[in-house]
Amino acid sequence: MMNLPNYRGCANSPLTLLALATVGAGWLFAAPGSSAVAGEQPYKIQSPEGAIEVTIRTEGELTYSVNIRGQEIVQDSKLGLRLRDGRILGAEAKVLDAARRQEDSTWENPAGKRRIVRNRYNELKLTFGKPSVKGQNFQVIFRVFDDGVAFRYELLSQPGLEQFVLEQELTEFAFTDDYTCFAGEHSEQLKAADVRKRFHGPQEWEFFRRKLSDISAESVIGLPVLVETPRAWVAIAEADLLDWAGMWITRGQDASIPDRSASSDKHDSSKTSLAQAPAAGSEKESPRPVTLAVKLAPRLDGQGLVKGETPHCSPWRVLMVGQQPGRLIESEIIRNLSTPSKLADTSWIKPGMMAWDNWWTTDTIMDTATIKSYIQFAADMRWEYQLIDWLWYGEPNKPESDITKAIPALDLDELRKFAKSKGVRQWLWLYWSDVDRNDAYKKAFPLYEKWGIAGVKIDYMDRDDQEMVHWYEKIAAAAAEHHLMVNFHGAYKPSGFDRTYPNQITREGVLANEYSKWSKRITPEHKLTLPFTRFLVGPGDFTPGGFLNRQPRVFKTQLPNAVQGTRAAELALFVCFDSPIVCVCDHPDHIRDQPGADFLKVVPTVWDETKVLDGVVGEQLVMVRQSGNDWYLGAMTNGEPRTVEIKLDFLDDGPWQLTLWQDAADSNENAEHLNVKQHKVHGGDRITLTLAPNGGCVGRFEKQ
Repeated sequence: MMNLPNYRGCANSPLTLLALATVGAGWLFAAPGSSAVAGEQPYKIQSPEGAIEVTIRTEGELTYSVNIRGQEIVQDSKLGLRLRDGRILGAEAKVLDAARRQEDSTWENPAGKRRIVRNRYNELKLTFGKPSVKGQNFQVIFRVFDDGVAFRYELLSQPGLEQFVLEQELTEFAFTDDYTCFAGEHSEQLKAADVRKRFHGPQEWEFFRRKLSDISAESVIGLPVLVETPRAWVAIAEADLLDWAGMWITRGQDASIPDRSASSDKHDSSKTSLAQAPAAGSEKESPRPVTLAVKLAPRLDGQGLVKGETPHCSPWRVLMVGQQPGRLIESEIIRNLSTPSKLADTSWIKPGMMAWDNWWTTDTIMDTATIKSYIQFAADMRWEYQLIDWLWYGEPNKPESDITKAIPALDLDELRKFAKSKGVRQWLWLYWSDVDRNDAYKKAFPLYEKWGIAGVKIDYMDRDDQEMVHWYEKIAAAAAEHHLMVNFHGAYKPSGFDRTYPNQITREGVLANEYSKWSKRITPEHKLTLPFTRFLVGPGDFTPGGFLNRQPRVFKTQLPNAVQGTRAAELALFVCFDSPIVCVCDHPDHIRDQPGADFLKVVPTVWDETKVLDGVVGEQLVMVRQSGNDWYLGAMTNGEPRTVEIKLDFLDDGPWQLTLWQDAADSNENAEHLNVKQHKVHGGDRITLTLAPNGGCVGRFEKQ
């Protein structure tokens, strides 16, 4: 499909040629501030606060294990890479160098859930090799944060390993018991005769509650996978996916629990700073270990899973860790592990709200008058953007499709002038093959910049093999050259790419509101699972804002389209779901001057701080976010009505003006009803939220 360029090595982990040279000579090398500890066995590394400890063993097989607050949660799990020429990096490898370092820094993210991000971890970089055999040197880099564990492989540049083809990644996650998990399965594609196509699809699924043992060797499970353990909630994810294949999960070969009762390398629980009490129901007489293994999406050209030149590094394999599931929502570990921005100037990247013309009907009405009505709607709502969706350049995915010319019914010149007069900028939808064919983007993107287009929504990629992963980077870089933001649809899950290319401001890869057009899958329970699963790894274009609200018991697919849950619960999605560009789904006539529309005029899309006050996966969520001087509240519940008391200890003394949009007394019967109340509050006060079944609440705290 394309020629991959020479990869540049690991971000934040530059290859030290002097280290490699001295290792090859049989010497130990210690970078400034590190310690050469190649004689250790096993190797240990703890989180800064000491609650998480990783142990790496190198006798025979290369393995790691993870201990959380005094209990082993992941037992010895394989590490390694198998190359096409038969080499297995990790089998009987010797430690040639071990270097440690610490990091405690901050960086600014103007388009995320927290503006100032702290990046604090301890790192151990192990260099392996066989001194008498060429082409066997590689590194495994471990970073342990207070909110998780991460590791990655780096294939070093050396004689005998100038190029490589990866046939299998051997990484495993061997959990010490058959814990409960939430995982989404890529089931329909498993029937494909061509194994390469079994990984195709838009990565849109529910994250069902199940046991780890329910995952079979035939399963292809998408990320993240959320696991409830006795000591913490753990989410398997990946970060910094660049020039590699996307990671999936399947069942590995289960192992027994090792007996280390006499070992001196047990976790020192005196170093932990968190409560030691196990979760309720965690005591079991006979643990049943379950091992999960990594699968990678194959290349379409038959060249294995990953093909490249050295130096070359894998993405980070991540175990997000939180004592409660809400702590995972607050975590920044995925972005912290990702390559910093490659864009010198990001001042032109502007988050905001967007009107959308495609959701409320079975098809798009693509003419000048209709698009003008959406531009006017965006202006009336004080939104920054309006999206011209598919069919604007005719039938997509055809050899003759031309992404530089609009259909005759659409006067782009007139629309651009009208939008500019209203202070609204426009986005354009594109089919990915029309962008790719004959490098059409090289002609289109400069033209869009001339037109004043703000961004492009690119759709139907439906793959995450190495070739497609590289295509994302190529297109994001090309778009940035012409000041275009990007929203990838038909996309794979995020992995911190929005830090590396901040103009890729959101993406789909989520079972979202559009499914309400033809199914009953977008339930309140599904929406209450997404913040603890899919949204852990990055922003998602869920397209909230359906104002034809129905209780699930009476919901049906219809025209115009309705959504499940109350109006207040739908408003809560704007606070509880992350997306710097929020595409609002419903028709202007359904929103304009309706209860709750005033909230959509003021709610931000990016945040200075995020705090989760309460959360149970699939059942309830209460969170607050800060934007400038204001704080915003979002709360949701499943089919159970709830009365929730929260303490306003995230506010300073005040006073504050609180505006609440919450379920009405009859919202269980008429889901579109809500009440709006205002009153004064102070920091430390307690307020009570009353949520109807499948209901919610949003609030705005304004400093007086």
